[in-house]
Amino acid sequence: MNIFNAITIGFKEIWAHKFRSLLTMLGIILGVSSLVAMSALITGMENGMKESLVQMGGIERIRVEDQDIPPYQSHLADQAVGNTVNDVYALQQSAPLLRAITPEMRTRNATMTRSDKRFSSWNFVGTWPSAIEINEHTIEHGRMFNEIDDENARNVCVIGTAARDALFGSPEELGREINPVGEQINISGEIFTIIGMFKHYESEQEAKKRELAKSQPPPDPSTVQRSRGRSGSRSSGGFVWGYKNSTVYIPLNTMWLKFRAATGTENMPDPRLSQITMKVRDINQLEATIQQARNVMMITHRGIEDFSFQTQENWADQINSSIRNARMSGGFIAAISLLVGGIGIMNIMLASITERIREIGIRKAVGATFSDVFIQILVESMVIAVVGGIVGLFASEGIVRLLQMLSPTENTPVITVDAMVVAFAFSLVVGILAGIFPAMKAAKLDPIQALRYE
Repeated sequence: MNIFNAITIGFKEIWAHKFRSLLTMLGIILGVSSLVAMSALITGMENGMKESLVQMGGIERIRVEDQDIPPYQSHLADQAVGNTVNDVYALQQSAPLLRAITPEMRTRNATMTRSDKRFSSWNFVGTWPSAIEINEHTIEHGRMFNEIDDENARNVCVIGTAARDALFGSPEELGREINPVGEQINISGEIFTIIGMFKHYESEQEAKKRELAKSQPPPDPSTVQRSRGRSGSRSSGGFVWGYKNSTVYIPLNTMWLKFRAATGTENMPDPRLSQITMKVRDINQLEATIQQARNVMMITHRGIEDFSFQTQENWADQINSSIRNARMSGGFIAAISLLVGGIGIMNIMLASITERIREIGIRKAVGATFSDVFIQILVESMVIAVVGGIVGLFASEGIVRLLQMLSPTENTPVITVDAMVVAFAFSLVVGILAGIFPAMKAAKLDPIQALRYE
């Protein structure tokens, strides 16, 4: 049996019954397109989650936070010193598996004002210059404060775009970018000079919308004024982006002298830190690095375990688990669509055999073997599946765009070659499985009985 001839006959059968063939292929088309579209949406979601993880420092980032003293050490509570700058110095000297370490000191209810405008940051931090590397920040204007600024406890700050938008006006409102470097603001009664501003952090989808808005005519000022306060700052594109855009950094000593010690909330020569943030040199040695840091801090804390290590590895595991579950559920739904398509192909092939019983009988009477008839029917089934699969691949792009219009997300769906190959392979397998039974039935027909069929 010539395979090329079998394929040609298959296409002729599709063309001879166009409408019936289209209905038959519809299940395959929907199954393939839904599988590719589902994969594209999940891939976009995965990219967004991983991008957020990277923006928060990646899985190499470790935080050391305060924790309650274990019950067996409760009698040592009055000796607990908490996390201090001494811990940072000890880790720098005795934990070579760490590549960057920085202290962080925070205070609550820090309000920034300028004229009649106010801004309350969720991320107002006193820290060292190395925080910019650990927390994956990028300076867009000005500079980061340095060791001299910290040593002299200067009233300087580096702000995020959310603070800039609230205190100076957003680019959307003013129609131009604002560089606040050199300006002064009031932070809880202290006058600070802005020496730097971080770049604006946003999702890929937000960036595309903003670029599109630039190409549009400028909005009516009255409309902008009315909408002001509803839209908020550009940092509204998700928790991670909003958190980073709300960042305000000041030198650690400035935080201690002007906000913590001055208010009487701390009364000790070595101030307690809110947390210590660090990065490992080699992610493959994460456990060994944490153990090394724990050994160092157990010495500085005199054996009192009033601290804990928090990693972002759990976050990465949650991302992988969520994506895996989404792929399984989406794949199951798409598989049902393909199964329905396969049942349709089997049904139409059985109907086709019934219509062509005399033709099959004549072919067997003139010498066609069992395998000739079997391959012919199986190839016809595969042709329907292949055509449906190809149409489904093209249709997946339209379905993705439709889903974006009906339910826009922060992350752009990504159609991958792997998803297209898997979806097409599934359609081909469904075509083969759906054609086996009709092919067997046709190949087993008795030529004499087939020729008598009316």
